[in-house]
Amino acid sequence: MPSSWNPVDWFSTGSTGPKPAELPPLSSAQSVRVLWSAKVGESGPFIFAPALAGEGVYAAARDGTVARFDAASGQARWRVSAGSRLSAGVGSDGRLAVVATEEGEVIALDAETGTARWKARVSSEVLAPPRLGGGLVLVRSADSRIFAFSAEDGKRRWVYQRAAASLIMRSPTGLTMDASSAYAGFSGGKLVAIALQNGGVRWEATVAVPKGATELERVADVVGEPATEGREVCAAAFQGRVACFDAQRGNPSWGREMSTLTGASFDARYVYVSDDRGAVHALDRASGRSVWKQDRLAHRQLSLPLPLGAEVAVGDLEGYVHFLARESGAFVARVATDGSAVRAAPVRLPVGFLVQTRSGGLYALSLQ
Repeated sequence: MPSSWNPVDWFSTGSTGPKPAELPPLSSAQSVRVLWSAKVGESGPFIFAPALAGEGVYAAARDGTVARFDAASGQARWRVSAGSRLSAGVGSDGRLAVVATEEGEVIALDAETGTARWKARVSSEVLAPPRLGGGLVLVRSADSRIFAFSAEDGKRRWVYQRAAASLIMRSPTGLTMDASSAYAGFSGGKLVAIALQNGGVRWEATVAVPKGATELERVADVVGEPATEGREVCAAAFQGRVACFDAQRGNPSWGREMSTLTGASFDARYVYVSDDRGAVHALDRASGRSVWKQDRLAHRQLSLPLPLGAEVAVGDLEGYVHFLARESGAFVARVATDGSAVRAAPVRLPVGFLVQTRSGGLYALSLQ
């Protein structure tokens, strides 16, 4: 790791900063149903996201707990200790459940039983869940490397490496996979498509160009996980832009100035972003034009929005989950969880969706 590499932690739990907005009262709110709830363990200073694979939900905690729950009922199928303190959520393909540590240890468990299958190591701490596909386990380390391991035995297949900026964000910036490529964002506003076969670069594109007089002002890291579907991939940068590209060649479709800490999501019509001031935006997926902006959740440290058909769900720092109308951004419903932050992106379930709180609560929710 270069001596000039200096991560800035944008997920500090300190109380400094602007006061979160008071929640507006909701009239004629829809009812929210808690389909099931469970407890896995606290996240500490890290952000843990659950994973859905087949009929199982996999979740982890800072103390090393890894558990599988039935996606429909929440019934615990197994709960084990990985033997190390963990620093990121679970990645799973239904055959393996993979977790990692701040020391760079990667631990693969059998998804059916929770028994250890293999261990491997990367070059620095892991802050984002591993990703599995095509017989590979991809793990991104915080020093701008992506490691590919064989899902069968954990042997290293390839490593993608690029130089990090001298000042980067310490956040759970992950990657997304399709059948042939992995898509990952990096410091300096870059988005890269990497061939799964050999780790070679298929294309590189610019999401945002660093601007400003100081090193801090010039931080323009791509954050969250790129959103991809079919021939399109979209990504977002802190102090930068939201932009969409052709997934085959990397040609830009559109870009829009915006700063976020959690990335972008989309459905068939809109791209959704929670900006770094707590406003939720819907942008036209074809052009990037603004469709609506909901700014009454200012400074509430919102999660990535999850589109749910007619609604969009987003979590906040006090454990509330807010439902917004897809076409207008108006508040539809709100539900409290356990009072601790929902910072990880919500995960879609076959029925409803799942959030994991900082205190380790798992809540499967659905609008009635």
